[in-house]
Amino acid sequence: MANPLTSPKAVRELLARHGLFADKRFGQNFLVSEAHLRRIVEAARPFTGPVFEVGPGLGVLTRALLEAGAEVTAIEKDLRLKPLLEETLSDFPVRLVFQDALLYPWEEVPQGSLLVANLPYHIATPLVTRLLKTGRFARLVFLVQKEVAERMTARPKTPAYGLLSLRVAHHAVAERLFDLPPGAFFPPPKVWSSLVRLTPTGVPDDPGLFALVEAAFSKRRKTLLNALAAAGYPRGEVEEALKALGLPPGVRAEELGLEAFRRLRERLYTGV
Repeated sequence: MANPLTSPKAVRELLARHGLFADKRFGQNFLVSEAHLRRIVEAARPFTGPVFEVGPGLGVLTRALLEAGAEVTAIEKDLRLKPLLEETLSDFPVRLVFQDALLYPWEEVPQGSLLVANLPYHIATPLVTRLLKTGRFARLVFLVQKEVAERMTARPKTPAYGLLSLRVAHHAVAERLFDLPPGAFFPPPKVWSSLVRLTPTGVPDDPGLFALVEAAFSKRRKTLLNALAAAGYPRGEVEEALKALGLPPGVRAEELGLEAFRRLRERLYTGV
């Protein structure tokens, strides 16, 4: 059965009835494509743990997940949507939490949880980074701006490759599954979106590694040696480490993959 909220006309009428509008402050672009909705739910299966949704909006994805048998906790920052969500989800056993997702106690969610969400663009990067660092999630499936998805899944020696690419690669296997046009949303955003699926591998956070990576990419136009020296790493030690790893002195950060950065970290922190 088609979801009643995947019609721009129905969405307009629902919002008007509640005296509401899509608020740019919350990154609200509501999914109204039934075909894409079904593909998102399929990409998130199997529901082997509790599902957390951030930014349920009107409840379109929430309903689809609940109908597919997921146990859903939906976290919404916009209190204006409370009566609307209570209406659209009245027939379903959903847990609604009205809170800023960036303040939610993610470190306390059950091991093996899932995230399935149409993420507000402005919180996607910090939120996904934090969720990966918790080590609590079995799978994260989410919509983000296409440019962010490209950065999350980028490979070395490509323009999109950087700190976010390495953060994701350190913690998970990343897939960009498909792209969505602006017309799949109401109101339509000015950019394309992408569905990303991350499957965490259980590797814990490594603050030393990411301090190094952040310094390496802080000045992309400089060589890796100059960028690290500018960030306070002893120039001589960096030169020796690069030489020991068989890397030329003029190498740039975007040329190194995750394993190369890990080896560089070991050389700089332990000397071996």
